[in-house]
Formats: sequence, structure tokens, C-alpha cells
Amino acid sequence: MTLRFRKSSSLRVQLLSRSLFVLALLLVLIGFLQYVLMKNAVYRSQADSMIAQLRSLPRDAWNISGNFPEIPRSGQGNINQEKEAINGKRPLFFFPDTSLAFIDDNGDFSNLQTTAGLSPPQLTADTYRSLLSRIKNREPVEYQVVKDSEGTEQLVVFLPNGSPNHPNGLLQMGKNTEALQDVIMIQLATFIFLALLAMAGGVLLYLPILRKTLNPLNNMVEALERTDAGNLAERFPAQQGQEEIDRLAESFNSMLERLDSSFQAERESKEQMRRFIADASHELRTPLTSIHGFLEVLLRGAANHPEQLEAALRSMHGESKRMKKLIEDLLLLAKLDRAPELKLMDIQLEMLLKEMQPHLEMLAGERKLAFNLEEGTSCKCDPDKFKQVILNLFHNAVQHTDPEKGRIDISLSTRAGQAILTVKDNGPGIPADHLPHLFERFYRSDTSRSRKYGGSGLGLSITQSIVEAHGGTIEVDSKPHEGSTFRVAVPSL
Repeated sequence: MTLRFRKSSSLRVQLLSRSLFVLALLLVLIGFLQYVLMKNAVYRSQADSMIAQLRSLPRDAWNISGNFPEIPRSGQGNINQEKEAINGKRPLFFFPDTSLAFIDDNGDFSNLQTTAGLSPPQLTADTYRSLLSRIKNREPVEYQVVKDSEGTEQLVVFLPNGSPNHPNGLLQMGKNTEALQDVIMIQLATFIFLALLAMAGGVLLYLPILRKTLNPLNNMVEALERTDAGNLAERFPAQQGQEEIDRLAESFNSMLERLDSSFQAERESKEQMRRFIADASHELRTPLTSIHGFLEVLLRGAANHPEQLEAALRSMHGESKRMKKLIEDLLLLAKLDRAPELKLMDIQLEMLLKEMQPHLEMLAGERKLAFNLEEGTSCKCDPDKFKQVILNLFHNAVQHTDPEKGRIDISLSTRAGQAILTVKDNGPGIPADHLPHLFERFYRSDTSRSRKYGGSGLGLSITQSIVEAHGGTIEVDSKPHEGSTFRVAVPSL
């Protein structure tokens, strides 16, 4: 199978060829119009000159009425002999390359030129009668271009004989158009030569202008050839003085920004996945190692000692519970990422918090707990999922406050069409460099990864996913030694 590829020409060649084609087409049209207009002007000028030449001749030179002696006739006179006698008495003229004829009011045609001149073309009798009628009605008589009996093309003009109101004939003068055609063709050849010269000069002038005009586009092509995943931050100048190129540059810049964002998101996603796998492996490995160690102890004879057996079983039970909780949290996050299933209801949030107050006071222990709830704060939410949000934030506050000197404030308010839940504590606070990563999965602000406060680092990630599934947002404000404030905002009713 043979593949055929059509070689595409450059934009510069296409613009140049199409511009030259349009220019050539315009020059052809101009040349055609010039030929028509010039021919009409030359013929009109020649016709006027011929009319003036006819008017300069004495009118009685061809007027036969009363100027010649009467021709004797026999009783049975011969009309042809009479005409021959008259024509024999008619004066003859000589004009080079010119024909001259007289047509009387009866339509009789007489050649007034000598044998050295052109043979006058004879029109039809109806044509001559029509010309005489137009003259009597004072209508203009245009020149005509006709061929004589020898095939020579002549420019023919007509002049009435006698009074314009009562003409008794027509004088017809014809001129060979060959000389006129030569003048027109010389002018046309001159125009063609100048047109070709103008096109050649236009090409020489147009090429550098076209090259300069396409420079911004060439620069964009070179920049695109240099662009890869490693230098997506490069941008094209958006103000180059050409509207189309500027719009193209803006489009390319927008595309590069989207590509850069996509690559950045992909890199972050890969990094998060790598960290997630490492953290999940770490979190699962610890309880599994503990369970494996206790099983080895039991196998070495600890099962025969009731106190060691009970301690080992309790430890394994605790580790299995923690591993079970971790797996449940991971499954919940996977569901929330895929398609969260929420049972939305119109809920009075202050009533929901009052319902949870005994449980929260029990979790707080000796810590001071304060509620500041605005009445009538409601939203459309899944009550079970929103309880989990409150519990996660409260549990996080309990973990990071002193058991005796700790203080936790829970407030509820409505502002700008949003129901706002705030959980504030007086714990040690969170350093500023940890705040952007606080809601990442398995993230802990304590870099040693100790389990002083317990948990697996998934609570805040689950909280954020639930809040975003409700169309809300969650933020945190914290400073070291000043405590932390978590603020949840969801659309209110």
C-alpha cells in the first residue's frame, strides 16, 4: 500500500501567490475596461473629426437638384441612362483610406469617391430611411462600424444634406479602422507592459513586507518548537501590533497555562498518591506487626500464662480495632471521592448541636466547653454526615488541648446566606508552614509521626470531603501558642 503525502506550501507562498492572482485579475479587468473605453473614445474622436471634415465641404458639390442641365429623353426614356447621365455629371472626391457616398431621399446610393479610395459600404434601404427619420425628428445619429464588400472594417458617419428639418439626402463617409486599431493596440500593449512591470515591482516590494508581517507568527512557531513539559512557563508576547496574532498568542498562552496547571496537578497527584501509599502502608504495617509479635509470643508458651494471654489478646484487639477504623475511613474517603450519597434534609443546626451536647461534654472531660448558638440557623444537609463533621472537629480539638486547662468554644451563626459553624480551642496551635497541608490524607503536623494524640491523619480529610459534598467550605486559622479555629460554611436556608 502506497501512502501519498501532499506537500503543503508555506503561508508566505500562499499569500504571495493569491495576492498576485487577485492583482492580475484586477489588472485584466482594468485592461478590458480600458480597451473598451479607449476604443469608444478613439472611435468617437474620429467620428467627430469626420463630421467636421464633411461639414467643411461645399454642400452644392453633391447637390444635384437644379445644378445640372436637363438630360434629353426620348419618348420612351430610359431611367438607367438618366441616372448614368446624372452620375456622370456628379463631382468626385479623393480622401486617402476613406469612402464617400451620397444617398438621396429615395434611397438611391451613389459612390462619390474615386477609384483610388475605399469602396463605401452600402447599408439596407430600411436603415437609410430610419436614419433620415431620426434626423427629421432631431434625434442624434451615432456612428456605425461596418464592413464593405471587400471585408474591410470601416467607421461610418452620416451627415444630412439640405435643411435639418427637410433633408433631401445623406452624405456617408467611411474610414478604415485599421489605423485606429493600431493606436488602441499600442496603448493596450503599453498598459500590459506597465502592468507586468508593476507586478514585478510589487513582488520585490511585497516580499520583505510579507516577511516582516509574518515574523510574529514565525516567532510563535519557534517558541512552540522549544516548548515541552519542562518549560511550560514560557509565554508569548500578547501585544505585537497584529490583532489576529495577538488573539492567537493569548489563546496559546491560555492553553499553556492550562497545560502547566494540568502537569502541576498531575505531579501533585502523583506525589500525593506516593505519600498516600507510603502512609497507608505505614499505618497498616504497625498494627499488623504488633499482632504478628503477640502471636509469636503466644506460640512460644504465653498461652499457658493467663495474665500474659489476656494482655496479648487485649493488645491484638486494640490493634485490630485501629486497623479496622483505618480501613473504614479509607473506604469512606473512596466513596466520597467517587460519588457521595447524601440524604439531604432541612435541618436546624442549633437543634442538632443541642442533641449532641451531652456526648460532646462527655468527650471534653475536664475541659471547659462553651456553646454560642444562633437561633434559626438551618441548612439542607445529611444529619449523620454533618454529625461526623462536628465530631471530627471536636475530637481534633480535644486531642490538642490540655485535659485540665483546655477550653473549646462552639459557635453557630448565619452570614451572607451561609450557615457558619466554628470550633475554637486554646491548644498549642499549628505552625504556618503546616496549614496548607492540614487537610491532606495521613498528614500530621508532628513530623516525628508519634501517636501521642492517636488517630491516623484521615479525620480532617474526611471532614473536608463531607463539607465539600454539601457545597460548603472549611478553613482554619491558627498561630503557635494561641490555639486553632476551624470554620465550616455551608449554604443556609
